[in-house]
Amino acid sequence: MTNNKLFRSLIYTLLIFTIIYLIHLTGFIFKPVGLLIAAIAVPIIGAGVLYYITNPLVSLLERYKVPRIVGILIVFVLIILFAYLSIYFIIPPVQEQFALLVDNMPKMIASFEELIDIWQNRNEFLPSGVEDTIQNVLNNLDSYIEHIMGSLFSFIGSLFSFVFSIVLIPFFLFFMLKDGHKLVPFITSFFSESKAQNIERLFTNISRTLASFIQGQFLVSFCVGIMLLIGYLSVGLNYALMLALFGLFMNLIPFIGPWISAIPAVIIGFFQDPMIGLWTAVIMIVAQQIESNFISPNVMGKVLKLHPLTVITIILAAGAMAGFVGFLLAVPTYAVAKTIITHFYELYTNNLPAGKKTIL
Repeated sequence: MTNNKLFRSLIYTLLIFTIIYLIHLTGFIFKPVGLLIAAIAVPIIGAGVLYYITNPLVSLLERYKVPRIVGILIVFVLIILFAYLSIYFIIPPVQEQFALLVDNMPKMIASFEELIDIWQNRNEFLPSGVEDTIQNVLNNLDSYIEHIMGSLFSFIGSLFSFVFSIVLIPFFLFFMLKDGHKLVPFITSFFSESKAQNIERLFTNISRTLASFIQGQFLVSFCVGIMLLIGYLSVGLNYALMLALFGLFMNLIPFIGPWISAIPAVIIGFFQDPMIGLWTAVIMIVAQQIESNFISPNVMGKVLKLHPLTVITIILAAGAMAGFVGFLLAVPTYAVAKTIITHFYELYTNNLPAGKKTIL
């Protein structure tokens, strides 16, 4: 019986669930570790993202005989220059547009209520349930807006805490760029030559997957943000820079993010002028078609090999469990997990006798 594959699979599954249950019972032991990981997660993840964005430039400079430490310093100078230009040229107009939007919010609410009243007067034969629902929304509209604004200010408060955490990112980034290439050789030095080669190949595949996703997603998001800004300015949409930046950051969430960013832009456009709202919707659709059919395939290629339906399902599940952070981390986490599983499956099949490989 112990040689039966199904029996062994059941035993392995039982052991896995037993380990999970024991971890659950002894969770108090792992709680300090979890708190420590949560404390350093932001600088490590932030530095990791910047590492995959800046490391190609450091490697390029190194190929041109520039010492690695000098290349790292050049990258840091470029990051500081980019931050300075952003603070000087981008943040002030965005703050001004956001303040103007907040000031105009009561006028937009009044216009929305007026439109609802006109629509109700022209539709006298609506079912009572629909009328009650509309009236309930109108009666509580101010509280809904207050709740949204409260959540926004709460998010801004969390953002300041987040900004405080990112102070450590430059330190992590410096040592990642300086010594990151030494990590895999250090780990493989504890294993035999054959195992070391497998581990090195696994880490290489993981690194390639993360690099493809991070570099590709940032480049795609930047292109989409530029297209949105040009489109919004061309149709005269108010708060164009703020909405384009919102679209740029939301585009970091694959598939779902672009449509989330379209909602406020189209709503503001319709309040400004129905034709502007219509043209804003057209701009969003055109930008997303260009991104999905031309930019993403050429930038990210087929490296991730993720089906759109799989991505959407993962994002929705991760968002329900972990909120906005889940939206951001769902796809790269799944891509890395898929890379690891694929690696070990190929290793397993390659070690099977020749006659059994055709069965799997």
